Amino acid sequence: MKKIICVAVSAFVAGVGSLSAQGVLDAYKFSQTDLNGTARYMSMGGAFGAVGGDISVLSNNPAGLGIYRSSEVVTTLSLSPTKTTSDWNGGKINASKNKFNFDNIAYVGYFPTGNDEGLVSWNVGISYNRVKSYDRNYRTTGSQAYSVADYLAAQASYVGYSDGWYGIAENDFAPLLGDNADNAYDQLNNAYQANVWPAALGYQGGLIGAYEEGGDLYHSAFGEWNGNEWLNYSPNETRLEVSERGSIDRYNLAFATNFGNRVFVGATVAITDLDYTLNAIYDETFATGNLYYDNYQTMDGTGYALNIGVIARPTDYLRLGVAYNSPTWYKMTYYYQSESGSYIDGLGEMWGSTPTNPYPYTDFRLRTPDKWIFSAAGFFGQAGMISVDYELTNYKRMSLSDPDGYEYADNELIDSDMGLMHTIRVGAEYKVTPQFAIRAGGGWQSSPLNSNLKEGRYEVFPGGLATAYTVDKGLSYFSVGLGYRFTPSFYMDLACVYQEHKEDIYAFSNVIVDDVKLVESEAIPLKTTKTKIALTLGYKF
Repeated sequence: MKKIICVAVSAFVAGVGSLSAQGVLDAYKFSQTDLNGTARYMSMGGAFGAVGGDISVLSNNPAGLGIYRSSEVVTTLSLSPTKTTSDWNGGKINASKNKFNFDNIAYVGYFPTGNDEGLVSWNVGISYNRVKSYDRNYRTTGSQAYSVADYLAAQASYVGYSDGWYGIAENDFAPLLGDNADNAYDQLNNAYQANVWPAALGYQGGLIGAYEEGGDLYHSAFGEWNGNEWLNYSPNETRLEVSERGSIDRYNLAFATNFGNRVFVGATVAITDLDYTLNAIYDETFATGNLYYDNYQTMDGTGYALNIGVIARPTDYLRLGVAYNSPTWYKMTYYYQSESGSYIDGLGEMWGSTPTNPYPYTDFRLRTPDKWIFSAAGFFGQAGMISVDYELTNYKRMSLSDPDGYEYADNELIDSDMGLMHTIRVGAEYKVTPQFAIRAGGGWQSSPLNSNLKEGRYEVFPGGLATAYTVDKGLSYFSVGLGYRFTPSFYMDLACVYQEHKEDIYAFSNVIVDDVKLVESEAIPLKTTKTKIALTLGYKF
């Protein structure tokens, strides 16, 4: 059990050390892609920036389309078992999800000019490619000193600052308990010029209560008076269950040219479709009762992007590549719904829900970061090759705006609290016979989040009414594969990729006032491992 003394808390009136990540973490999540493409591409770790000759390059360096010497149709299917492991104070919990995917289908058209010098050929490529899958489940169970009720009470008590901190007057919460609760939510936001819905939902569900009737300072409903102070109870057990679903699908139209079999130039115009759904169930159990605070989110978006690239072949044994991938400019719609409830011995049950008619939503625009890819590949006759890609992504260049293009204040935080992501990919291929090839690869990707955010030194406000969020700690993978050419035209490739992604889960954010943590949340390590098996079938003509 811990205590928060009202008089002491109210003394912290100088400022808030907080990060409004309502946009930052969502923008980061929807700006990432997976290692996805053909089986050959994946088995070589995606290091194809200077190799080319594979439809997967349309999504990074389209100059590789110019390497083709024939037309082709190709498709890829995959199976992706995903396992998550959370470790809260030594209590490990596993969750899993198996997903069968139709990853890509493409056509490449090869059009030779008949020249041996100058413009030798030009090629066109049309492809569908799934570049990101969000499908996974994760669970965690444990205990910590603070409750989500403490977090919501602090949010209700410290809404703004004007000659001293002020909170939400309890009388303004009162309509939430009547028949016009839906209207009361909007009225609260308008009255306080801030997103106070999480605190309002906590009050409606009986998770928090005022120190004084009609006052604007709040405490967790789970506790007891001890003299002149309220003692908040710590939960005996907390449980978080999250289900994520969705994907980013990309439709590419690319053109490339071959100049003298030495220089290849290409460009891709891409249309991107994004859908994402999250269901988060959160419960806490106390000696005197229990609470829940559940969130449901859906994101839909459509965007466009442009990639350009060049591959140079100074010798028969060396290729060098460079590509620029523009931002993806999205138009997004974000739907969210939440509900909360509590049961306290002697007081009974309370329940609350955000408006359901209509469901609340937000329209906005997202510009993802741009990236540069620098590549090299060495060839050993016709028998084998080694390739490497270095990808530099500047996450400071993300931005968020309203439907009319006016930028959000979150962009200042993106600029100060995001940085560069470094990605290294390596791959190798060896042809045991002219028909049979073996392949291997790997990659490493850093986290662009700054150390303050990764170490929980900021107060974070997730999107909608959510309290739980994850913080990226980096990603790595390795891959192997086989290829077999049955005839000069028909071939099959097989790949297996093992990927490991490390994150920290926070059930809710720290609450920091005047550099003092009023509410402290524990970082819960989360490891997501994915083993992807992919099969590609191709036909050249």
